[in-house]
Amino acid sequence: MTYRPPQPTEAQRVIWPDEFGTRFTVFVDVEEEFDWRAPLSPRNRATTAMAAFPDAHRRFADRGVALNCMIDHPIVTDPASVAILSRVVEDGRSEIGTQLHAWVNPPFEAPLAAAESYAGNLPLALEAAKLETLTTMIAAAFGTSPRAYRAGRYGIGPNSFELLASLDYRIDSSVRPGYDYSADGGPDFTMAKAAAFRSGGIVELPLTTVFTGHARRGGGGLYRALGHVPNARGLFARARLLSRIALTPEDMPIAAALEAVAVAAGEGLRLFNLSFHSPSLMPGHTPYVRDAADLRRFHHWWTTMLNAFDRRGIRNASLDEILTALG
Repeated sequence: MTYRPPQPTEAQRVIWPDEFGTRFTVFVDVEEEFDWRAPLSPRNRATTAMAAFPDAHRRFADRGVALNCMIDHPIVTDPASVAILSRVVEDGRSEIGTQLHAWVNPPFEAPLAAAESYAGNLPLALEAAKLETLTTMIAAAFGTSPRAYRAGRYGIGPNSFELLASLDYRIDSSVRPGYDYSADGGPDFTMAKAAAFRSGGIVELPLTTVFTGHARRGGGGLYRALGHVPNARGLFARARLLSRIALTPEDMPIAAALEAVAVAAGEGLRLFNLSFHSPSLMPGHTPYVRDAADLRRFHHWWTTMLNAFDRRGIRNASLDEILTALG
């Protein structure tokens, strides 16, 4: 059965204090390399792209931008990756969080079906055991317990928030508004919104997705309906009627992303949540960065976006600053 997060009530929506202003944060899926077109395998644990992480971190740190590094089991069990990330958090603003890739994270009970690669689809006891194993290992490796979580493949489920709260997490960032993974057995976030909300003891910081175009008020419902008509989404995008824009440099042109920021800022969004995958920092490990030219475009995307935030007075927020604002 497809998991669809309940729509938050008005009482659940986060009201940011005035002094917080409008801010942005950056979550990085720090993970192993794997062929995204091939079946998921517990044997795919290479972390060679982490060699590019220090340079990327320097680029962000020089701009005063904190990285929320959401790490998984292959990363936390690789001493070289732990050493790199231990230096990253010495900037005093970046932080280590948790990302659960169910297919590479013990305990292993049996080969996972495709739908079970979404951790929220696992039996409660198995999801809990995998999450507790990873949380304990991260705390041991870095000397502090992680406070933020992202499910690999955005695969939260009906038990996930309760499990996170039981392990003293404060933040989840697994909701990807406007996206539907149900065809592969994953959750459906079509009708989710970009604004932060509370669920039990957890605050959800959705990845920022913005609908742009003259018909943007139709949002996820219209976008879903267009998906049932051949070529309709492309036609609407080209006619500037409706486009779905995620704030990531991965397969998202900078011009479209800048338009999305303008729209969301105009509509009062107070926290922008941007993201990327760590293997994109080295050519050949993701479909988004295949060669040196793609990598140059990747870095140019970030330079342009950060400059745009500066012009708008939208400052970066570290995880610690976000939690302080949340009270």
